[in-house]
Amino acid sequence: MNPKIEKLIKMFARLPRVGNRAATRIVLSLLTDKTGRASALATTLAEVSSVIHPCQNCGILTDGDLCEFCRDASRENGSLCIVRDVSDVFTFEKSSVFHGRYHVIGGVLSGVTGTTPDDLNIKNLPQRITDENITEIIFALPNTIEGKTTANYIMATLDDIENITFTELASGVPLGGELDYLDDGTLTLAFGGRKKL
Repeated sequence: MNPKIEKLIKMFARLPRVGNRAATRIVLSLLTDKTGRASALATTLAEVSSVIHPCQNCGILTDGDLCEFCRDASRENGSLCIVRDVSDVFTFEKSSVFHGRYHVIGGVLSGVTGTTPDDLNIKNLPQRITDENITEIIFALPNTIEGKTTANYIMATLDDIENITFTELASGVPLGGELDYLDDGTLTLAFGGRKKL
């Protein structure tokens, strides 16, 4: 195969949840398309990636200083949902089970990958809790040892803040489960049945 095509396939295959077979199909589809999709995709990707960055408050991707969730006063309901990455926010928004604010921490603590507390977006959490009158922290992290460890670490760092409740998603999220793979009904059940930590 042409080395340039192989290089492009390898780049697509590095994307999360895209294997070599899917990357090959995507690349070949784009390169054989006669409608200009490949050029439009390249142009749009270049334009968007030059202006999109994490919200300075919560970590959600935006083109301004604050994302639409942080600017939306109707979401100031005292609840803050802590998620691992931006894709989790899209999962919740698609299911419409949560109408508060989010905080994207950008990973979970892990000795295997070397992820430490300094790698996570958690430094401004105490200030957010105070400024936004947060009374409930909802942990919507992966149901794994790393996810539980991360939640426990965050709870320990916020231990001196009074009148705050910590909850996590309940039934419906299997051990080792990823939010991206849950259907809307399972996610609604898990969110509605969250429990106090």
